[in-house]
Amino acid sequence: MAKGHQVAEPAKFANGARAALVLLLLINLFNYIDRYILAANAGPIMDTFFGAGKELPPAEGPFSVLGLVHWVRKNFGFEPRMAVTAILATAFMVFYMVTAPMFGRLAERRSRWMLIGFAVIIWSLATGLSGLAATFGLLLMSRCLVGIGEGAYGPVAPALISDYFPSQKRGRVLSWFYAAIPVGSALGYVIGSLIQKSDIGAWGEKHFGIWGESWRWAFYAVTIPGILLGLWACLKADPPRGQADAVAAWQPRRADWRNYTLFWRIRSYVFCTLGMTAMTFAMGGIGFWMPYYLEKLPNAPAQATAIFGLVTVAAGLSATLLGGWAGDRLRARFPSSYFMVSAISMLVGFPVFLMALHSGYPWVWVLIFMACFCLFFSTGPTNAILANVTHPATRAEGFALNIFFIHIFGDVISPVIIGMLSDMFSIRVGFLAVGFMFLASGIFWLFGMPHLARDMELASTRIRTDVES
Repeated sequence: MAKGHQVAEPAKFANGARAALVLLLLINLFNYIDRYILAANAGPIMDTFFGAGKELPPAEGPFSVLGLVHWVRKNFGFEPRMAVTAILATAFMVFYMVTAPMFGRLAERRSRWMLIGFAVIIWSLATGLSGLAATFGLLLMSRCLVGIGEGAYGPVAPALISDYFPSQKRGRVLSWFYAAIPVGSALGYVIGSLIQKSDIGAWGEKHFGIWGESWRWAFYAVTIPGILLGLWACLKADPPRGQADAVAAWQPRRADWRNYTLFWRIRSYVFCTLGMTAMTFAMGGIGFWMPYYLEKLPNAPAQATAIFGLVTVAAGLSATLLGGWAGDRLRARFPSSYFMVSAISMLVGFPVFLMALHSGYPWVWVLIFMACFCLFFSTGPTNAILANVTHPATRAEGFALNIFFIHIFGDVISPVIIGMLSDMFSIRVGFLAVGFMFLASGIFWLFGMPHLARDMELASTRIRTDVES
């Protein structure tokens, strides 16, 4: 047989599946801890490099980032401190989304565990360099390196999970995996906030002669654990591709960039990706600027960022797990259950988030909890859609293309857009753009509902055809 030989679809998990899930979950946890340590310290970083009363550094050239900032100040009459700080998040996401498709292709031909291991080590070392950056330019470069490392990990991990777990279990399993998003985000906020507000920076300057800002030590704190996880991943062996899709000894297809054009013919894939793009826009904007917003509200508690982290983990973890469970549980009655539960959550979240923007303490915590719950509810179901409508031989490429698209039109631009609107008007005006992304996401997923059952059946048919050929 040309592609593989048929086996009964596994009723149980593959050997080593649980251990693999634990390791991938831990890596994903540190993935998001690293991202949101930056968000937790956006204000202190802004003060370090572009603080009140300080002039922006001179532009390195007319086409540099700072050159653009100076041009904006000269021509529009405001100093975009928030916008230029948000470029740190944007640069990370640009390199993340550009490298993800490349590594998605590479993952179809090489050891995925080895690729993940090297990726984690690279981004962990780059995270440590973020703390050592003496200038904004060096900090920007280190965040680009972090993006490259995480770009290698992003498309490979869910494809690897799909080879350990059968399709009927993937919604719940991917929900566990993506539960690292709210938990890691929350830990990033808490770790970043607590370290930044401590005196460790002055202690480090006194004893080691390094820069005295405490926010730098938040990056140091996660460097060594990340390297150890990367080494652990390098020691693991890959599962056979397609083993959880009733195919053993799968042979990957010849690498071809034209494979990426095939995904746009799958309507469920298209609508899922469009909805995830709007969701990612909202998540990126909220994740980067909400701590700053909450600390500037009247009567803000001293540890507003840390409290926001706890709210995020409570809402995000419960929503992520419940969303995956609901999608799987309703699948027998509603073939498009993954789209259905995702759309409902975002349509409910739209008015909730708008109310949060017009509330003060303590009610803002309740509404932020509800908005985050709605935002994270779709995480498991939408990623299950991507896994279930793509072919095992090109699944990593499918996730890579999805990552590229949702980030280039999502959280690559949302922190800067919110920052620019905040510099021009107010941060509340900036967040209005986020609110309407809740609505757009829900509408796209409603449009995807009529196509999901057919596209999943077509994916199964393609697998059976390859097996029989």
